[in-house]
Order: sequence, then C-alpha cells, then structure tokens
Amino acid sequence: MEHGAPLYHLKIMDNFTLTFNLANVLMITVASAIVFFIAVLSTRKLAMKPTGMQNFFEWIMDFVKNIINSTMDWKDGGKFHVLGITIIMYIFVSNMLGLPFSVSYNGELWWKSPTADPVVTLTLATMIVALSHYYGVKTKGVGAYGKEFFKPFWFMFPIKIIEEFANTLTLGLRLYGNIYAGEILLGLLAGSLATGVGGTIAAIIPTLAWQGFSVFVGAIQSFIFCMLTMVYLSHKVSSDH
Repeated sequence: MEHGAPLYHLKIMDNFTLTFNLANVLMITVASAIVFFIAVLSTRKLAMKPTGMQNFFEWIMDFVKNIINSTMDWKDGGKFHVLGITIIMYIFVSNMLGLPFSVSYNGELWWKSPTADPVVTLTLATMIVALSHYYGVKTKGVGAYGKEFFKPFWFMFPIKIIEEFANTLTLGLRLYGNIYAGEILLGLLAGSLATGVGGTIAAIIPTLAWQGFSVFVGAIQSFIFCMLTMVYLSHKVSSDH
C-alpha cells in the first residue's frame, strides 16, 4: 500500500515556502537520540578492562581506525576518527529503524528508516563531500588545493568537477536504493501475512529470511558509506594524491 509523507509547509514570503517532511524530522531525531544514548551508555563507567557496552564501543573505535588506516596515514586521518564513528553508527541505526515495522497514520507514513528517503541520504552525501573540500582547503591552502583540479593537465578541470557531482550522487543514492528496496520488499511480504492462513504460512519464512538479510545489507551499507567518506577525505588531505 502506498503511503504519503506528512508534510508541513512554512510560508516565509508570498513566493517562498519551506516544506518539511515531519517523518524525516522524527526519524532523524530518533536515530540521533539512539546513537547518543549508546555513546553515553558505553562511556559512562570507563574501565581498564572493558566489558559490556564499553567493549562494544571500543570495538567500533578500532574498526573505524582500521578503515582510516587503510585509506590514509593516521597522521592525516586521525582527526576524522570521531567523524567515522559517528557516521557508521548513525547510518547503521538509521538503516535498522524501519526494519522491524513501519507506522502509518491517516495514509501518511511516520515510522520508517530515514535512509529510505533520498533527501536524507543525498544531504548526508553532500555534507561529506563539502566537508572533504573544507579539510582540503584547510590542509593545503586555497591556492595549492585549487591547483589539484588542474592536475595533471588543465583540461582535467571539468572532468574533476563532474567527478565531484558523481561522487555525491553515487554516495547518496547507493545508500537510499539499498534501504528503500529492502523496505519495499518487506512491505510486500508483510501484506502477504494478512491474506489468510495460507498466505501467512507461505510468507513467514521469506519475511524472516529477508529481515536477516536486511540487517546484513544495513551493516554493509553503513560500512561502505564510512569507507567512501574516508576515501574522499584522503584524496583531499593526503599529499600523495
């Protein structure tokens, strides 16, 4: 069943109106709160021998550190450690939110994965690419960084500009496509559960199997997004690129 989005229109001027998707606002807030809660819970009682949530969080830290070390020197990439942890946790949590269930009210879908909306994923991608340019300028200076777009030949400039737009689109749409497709299929399987005893029995196993596969896809997509973020940053700040 197709559901609309709960939209709120804020009129700024006679010919200018801002439109907010309230479901996105809600789910982004929920995802942020969950990540913040996990971080606080994991670090409130630090011990030399980590156990429980602290052990889990330190594993995440080491995992992201290995991602950074695989893309650039730690001297250049160490400052992105917290960014990488935030990205991988936030995107994984966001991918999981719409997995167990979805909630609609009056034909409007309120509870879903925020990453199942291209506006959210493309905004994240745009922020990452913009951040890579910021750190590129900060590390190398405006002049030296600008010259990178004309290497090895001057006519490479338009190609590199196109590459920046392509990186933004692929980074955002890859995440969106995988999560959205998974939720669509889960919705179809859930619809089969309500078609009687036969449909329920036939749909239970595929639904559970796809739930498990979706967890795997959500984890892989959060890893890929974090990995590509570090690759883009390494291209901007490392002197050997």
